[in-house]
Amino acid sequence: MSELEDKYADIRPYNDDEVTASLSRLINDNAFIDVIAKYNLPRFLSAVPFITRPLVRSQLRKKWGSVSTVEDVQNEVAQYLNKLVKRTTSKVTFSGLDKLDPNQAYLFISNHRDIVLDPALVNWGLFQYKMKTVRIAIGDNLLQRPYITELMRLNKSFIVKRSTKAPKEMLRALTQLSSYIYDSLISGNSIWIAQKEGRAKDGFDQTDPALLKMLQLNGRKQKKQFGDYIKELKIVPVSISYQYEPCAIAKAKELYHKQHHGEYTKSAGEDIASIVEGFSAAKGHVHLAFGEPIESHCDSAEELAKTIDKQIVDSFYLHPGNYIAGGCKKEVINSPDTITFEQRMASVPDELKPLVLAMYAKPFHRKTEINTNNCEH
Repeated sequence: MSELEDKYADIRPYNDDEVTASLSRLINDNAFIDVIAKYNLPRFLSAVPFITRPLVRSQLRKKWGSVSTVEDVQNEVAQYLNKLVKRTTSKVTFSGLDKLDPNQAYLFISNHRDIVLDPALVNWGLFQYKMKTVRIAIGDNLLQRPYITELMRLNKSFIVKRSTKAPKEMLRALTQLSSYIYDSLISGNSIWIAQKEGRAKDGFDQTDPALLKMLQLNGRKQKKQFGDYIKELKIVPVSISYQYEPCAIAKAKELYHKQHHGEYTKSAGEDIASIVEGFSAAKGHVHLAFGEPIESHCDSAEELAKTIDKQIVDSFYLHPGNYIAGGCKKEVINSPDTITFEQRMASVPDELKPLVLAMYAKPFHRKTEINTNNCEH
């Protein structure tokens, strides 16, 4: 398909006929090869590129030799995720997936705690339930290196142009994005998108109405009312809950800096470091609660945001740390979990402790607003 025929060429994931060329570009990208070496080979060896690069390239050619379609890529990712889940979690559990129609495409809108793991674990759940994996919305701010763009587009990610600032260009980009999401859904491809731009660094999960207004841009073009159009999208809220908050100290540092110095500017490579930490750090028990498709008539973005938030907050799985940080009586927590959480908190720098505790406490307090009996969990 030529670029003229493909109106989403600059944002969509790769198709089957583009996989082989993309893998070839990755194998020939020194920056990518050096990253693989850094995280997979002994330090003394990875520091000598003229030795490691041919070695890594040879291994990747063998490993990827039979990979030629998007489904092949998804199967490779599933194998990697399986290892990651075994290595870094005590367990990953799901609720609500059994109530969804495996033949229906959904727009999954979830809270956002980890850059890559959130959609990866949504896919992991769908994969377990023999459902098609999602197309993933990813901000262009993360695509700092060509190899990241390749990896993301190979893994069914589409690009959200956040860096566009001029009003006309921004409207054009958002309209294209809205149209792409709709066309994906009607062609049977589910979508994952975070409920707001960026991760919830303070533990406060809240849907941004601006996101929902973006979704409606295509509905407006079709001359459809907000409520009618939204029903067509089959929105399913997803609540992701980590026993141990991903990148908690890094998030707290950013919040602390903002509190004391105003703006916070990320250093080069900071998002990549967060992705790596999210993959490698212990996460304990992770639970993903898939909600019910929103059928109620929401006539505005603000009303729909509240409906999504209620499902996400209500179905958020509270772990021991959430109860402890929330000030719930410790009798409801078994002692090993209490000790483990307190040991983790002991390693947090003193000035960041209140911020990290607040991350864990926020979901507990928000649920308490809905259900006053949380302490009897």
